Amino acid sequence: MSRMRETMRETFWILALALIALFAFFAALGAFSPLDVLWATILVGVLCVLWVVHAVLEDRRRDRRDPSVMRARERRGF
Repeated sequence: MSRMRETMRETFWILALALIALFAFFAALGAFSPLDVLWATILVGVLCVLWVVHAVLEDRRRDRRDPSVMRARERRGF
């Protein structure tokens, strides 16, 4: 169950990043004015903040690697 929850959580963050990129792409093309769709601009702004917080917290969590394992991998060339 935890593996499925982890996969769904990562899928959510990938989709959130895709929505942010899509919004920025179409806004840059001039397909719409961000002020005309203020609700979408606010939603994407909130998603941006949440994604940055997620990225920072995820980076802190992954720094807990065993240094001896990392040295062994470096010796083997991985």
